Formats: sequence, C-alpha cells, structure tokens
Amino acid sequence: MNLEDMKREIEKLVIAKGFYNSPEDVPKKLLFAFIELGEAADAWKKGMGEEKIAEELIDVIFYVLDASRLACPSVNMDEMFIRKLEKNMARPYQYGEGHRLKQQK
Repeated sequence: MNLEDMKREIEKLVIAKGFYNSPEDVPKKLLFAFIELGEAADAWKKGMGEEKIAEELIDVIFYVLDASRLACPSVNMDEMFIRKLEKNMARPYQYGEGHRLKQQK
C-alpha cells in the first residue's frame, strides 16, 4: 500500500466514524498528530514495547496523511515523497545540523 492508497483508506475511516472532515479541520488534525508524536516519545521514554511505540507513530502518520488529504488534495503524496527524498539526498552531509559544529569552533 502506498501513501495515496493510505489516504483513501483513512478517508473511509474518517467518514465511517464521523471524525472531522473539512479543510477547516486541518489545524486540529496537525495538532492531534503532534499529540500522538508526544505519546510516542513518552512510550519510548517509559520503555514501552516496540508495538506501543509503533502504534503511536502510525497514529501520527494517520493524522498527517488525513491533513494532507484536506489541505492539498491535488498533490500526489507518493510523488511528493520521492521529490522530497531526492531533494534531501542532494543536500550536503549533516545539512541542518553541521552548522552547529562550525559555530562551536
């Protein structure tokens, strides 16, 4: 299953369960994704099993993909993923982190 397939499955879930389902709800969905990310961090910190951590991370993905479905419906997330991966691969080593090493010298 690819990202676009996942978006369609999440849409079915959202409709079936009566979850927020309008573009105005995108900020809520992103906030919920952030909350789930915190729950994943908490599970990691507390030494919970991989299954619990993975479940929380999947919740993050659900919310992010659902937000993408509403915020940018014409963007193919599979294609965007590949473009962004290629862009990041073209960046210099430690891009975004290496600058701290230069500042410490």
